[in-house]
Amino acid sequence: MWNDTLIWVLFGFVGQTLFSIRFVVQWIASERIKRSIIPQAFWYFSLAGGATLLAYAIHKQDPVFIAGQGFGLIVYLRNLYLIRTGWQQADV
Repeated sequence: MWNDTLIWVLFGFVGQTLFSIRFVVQWIASERIKRSIIPQAFWYFSLAGGATLLAYAIHKQDPVFIAGQGFGLIVYLRNLYLIRTGWQQADV
């Protein structure tokens, strides 16, 4: 019933869903304070979605997708590091 292709397609959709939720999180947070912000949850969903999509891209052997998601993970991790070490803007 569950063949390898179907499992990987579902895995890819899970990653895309995680990746897309970050925009909803950002939108809701910005609407609440009536200005554009990027909350910490945005970076966690970016990391989770990006890692899942990277695994999917590696499975599909897509070098363009691998490079894009791989670079994105560096950006997401760096932003989370800056938040954790206190290098974020004081008013966010």
